[in-house]
Amino acid sequence: MKTIGITGGVGAGKSTVLEYMASNLDACVLEADKIGHLVMEPGGACYDKIIELFGKDVIKSDKTIDRKRVSDVVFCNGEMLARLNGIIHPAVKEFICRRLEEERKSGRKLSVVEAALLLEDHYEAFCDETWYIHTDVEIRISRLMESRGYTREKAQSIIRNQASEEFFRAHADYVIENNGDLKKTYEQIEKGVKRNEIL
Repeated sequence: MKTIGITGGVGAGKSTVLEYMASNLDACVLEADKIGHLVMEPGGACYDKIIELFGKDVIKSDKTIDRKRVSDVVFCNGEMLARLNGIIHPAVKEFICRRLEEERKSGRKLSVVEAALLLEDHYEAFCDETWYIHTDVEIRISRLMESRGYTREKAQSIIRNQASEEFFRAHADYVIENNGDLKKTYEQIEKGVKRNEIL
């Protein structure tokens, strides 16, 4: 089994690439962000530790953790954010590694791991190669304004706080240009898979 790590800035359209790979290439898609939510659910690996860190105030009436309340706390408290990440990130990695092993044993040929901080958090350590999804900044801003209702200023601020174009390109094995022409994007995915005889 080959494992491809997918990364790119916010608004780059990573989900478009993931959907294509799941539907057309029978890839097992693992998204760090979604798994992060999973491990916070009651019975999840991080549930008790997060309540211990933030107190019982973050428990909603249905026993789930109020992620909005947690994010409000860490937004203005760097130390709490670091402690939260210290709980969630190892659990997410462990979950992904376990799933990859299961997929390998089941005979799956291709798995994809997507994380915004794939490189910064060293997810590439368990990927055979890393793909960077590149989209022009103006297109990313438009997408964020349309899909998430962000103001232009908020979109620009988020993009500015993410890793630079140079950083992504320096660490990627393959780059996909995703500026809106889906046919071209899909062709690049197919080429990326074929170039290393992944499938």
